[in-house]
Amino acid sequence: MKRISVPPLVTPPRIKGNLSDLPVRNAASQPGKVAFCKPSSGTWIDVTNAEFLADVRALAKGLMACGISLGERVAIMSKTRYEWAVTDFSIWMAGAVSVPIYETSSALQVGWIIKDSACAAVILETPSHAMILAGLQADVPEIRQVWQIDAGGLDELKAAGREITDESLEARRSQVSRGDVATIIYTSGTTGRPKGCQLTHDNFMALAENACERMQVVVGVEGASTLLFLPLAHVFARFIQVVCVHAGVRMGFNSSIKDLITDFGTFSPTFILSVPRVFEKIYNSSEQKAVSAGQGRIFHTAAATAIAWSQAQENGGPGLLLKARHGVFDRLVYGKLRAALGGKVAYAVSGGAPLGPDLGHFYRGIGITVLEGYGLTETTAPATLNTPDLIKIGTVGTPLPGVAIEISPDGEILIKGNNVFSAYRNNEAATGEALVDGWFHTGDIGRLDDEGFLTITGRKKELLITAGGKNVVPAFLEDRLRAHPLVSQCIVVGDQKPFIGALITLDAQMLAPWAKNRRLRNLSLDDAHTNDVVHAELQAAVENANKAVSKAESIRKFTVLAGDFTEDNGYLTPSLKLKRNLVMKDYASEVEALYAVPKQ
Repeated sequence: MKRISVPPLVTPPRIKGNLSDLPVRNAASQPGKVAFCKPSSGTWIDVTNAEFLADVRALAKGLMACGISLGERVAIMSKTRYEWAVTDFSIWMAGAVSVPIYETSSALQVGWIIKDSACAAVILETPSHAMILAGLQADVPEIRQVWQIDAGGLDELKAAGREITDESLEARRSQVSRGDVATIIYTSGTTGRPKGCQLTHDNFMALAENACERMQVVVGVEGASTLLFLPLAHVFARFIQVVCVHAGVRMGFNSSIKDLITDFGTFSPTFILSVPRVFEKIYNSSEQKAVSAGQGRIFHTAAATAIAWSQAQENGGPGLLLKARHGVFDRLVYGKLRAALGGKVAYAVSGGAPLGPDLGHFYRGIGITVLEGYGLTETTAPATLNTPDLIKIGTVGTPLPGVAIEISPDGEILIKGNNVFSAYRNNEAATGEALVDGWFHTGDIGRLDDEGFLTITGRKKELLITAGGKNVVPAFLEDRLRAHPLVSQCIVVGDQKPFIGALITLDAQMLAPWAKNRRLRNLSLDDAHTNDVVHAELQAAVENANKAVSKAESIRKFTVLAGDFTEDNGYLTPSLKLKRNLVMKDYASEVEALYAVPKQ
């Protein structure tokens, strides 16, 4: 199959309304229903629909009183928290455009985003954020107002807007239509300077309306709830925020990964969203804990049983023996894993990178179905998604209603639909290159099967061509290697080289339990990258990854680096994508050493 188009399930007016309609509607229909939960000293403070709308209106009035006009840009720089959601919807209610900035962004990144988007104001979170902005004042004279959340800035805004009437706010709000720009989200910049994707109110609303209709069993059930811990500056979390408000899903916020498991236990979400790396770490951590407790064999047998049970769902269902074995492990192992996530999670939505079929089957086998999807900032997050009633593990699903997918002759994935962005800000050349006849050229390579399920196989710009002329997709091998508990990050190399190699970094968190389980006492991270036992383990991981490719595509040599690729040192984007060009530049000598001919 080369093209599939799924008609929309919901076709609302294309012009009337905007995202600020959602809290207004919810407060009118169910004012006492809990919309959000704020963490507070180990408990949760409920925020009803009526209270949320009151907060949104008060901030929107403050923005108006402080001179924010229709269509002006207001930046938000904060970690994921309730105030992020309030600020976002208040900007929309005031008729302005929100510009998210990752709270971990450097001064250079912050300066570029504010300058390119011509922000009139910034709502930031911490004193350190304020210091970054203060250092940029000479370069961003457009900034008229700055409010710091932790310093009571939002209260100041509310106080400033007390004289603005409800009628004035409604008059402002009503001037914004679905076709107007709602937000400018800057791409992560893996290959250069970030581009500002202009997404409309309709991009979010039409996609959310259709996704909710398609995902009723997840977001439409009584008591549906989710704990959001991904950064709201990212389009994935942002879209889920809109979905939850649209569907009336109770949403909690977590801004500290170290408290995540505790928060899962007290909040008890019914579904979660995450990136594959989190699911990998949950599995690897559980495995190492079981080994440390002398229960490694039980865990591995339980994992194999879960995978087999899930695979059987696609082949007529499990037999009696597998059912019985699965039931035993459900009591001994699976129930404990579900309890660690709060005990109520039935579904998880995963995006950003391939999860891998084994992990997908493992999680479904323990009672948590991971729904993998695919999308980009330019597609308002999901373009395709596996759904509970239409799922094929190992793929990223079928197009959501209102979305079309086409595979070009060279294998590139093209997308058209209600979710595709309108333009890159201040960049007509990039817009013209990306949008051709309404089709967004993603730069990703993939294939559609006969049932319309999409599989991602790599990125066009990252394709390696060996000296022997073999085309190699590095992401496929990298994803398989990162599934090993010892591996933090890796980059597969070999463009115009005689064979494929890899640079591997170690997972500092997983090293200690792994070493303890193998009686490698006092193995430090500094020593580990040259340790023979570690190298033997990684060699086995490489050989396992190579099983999925031909000999010409397989990794022949690898190097273990002393450091890691992280967001802090600039080698990963905030969405945990590898900045391949930067790694290749800074580690050129390590790459060349892989291909050096040994001296005779």
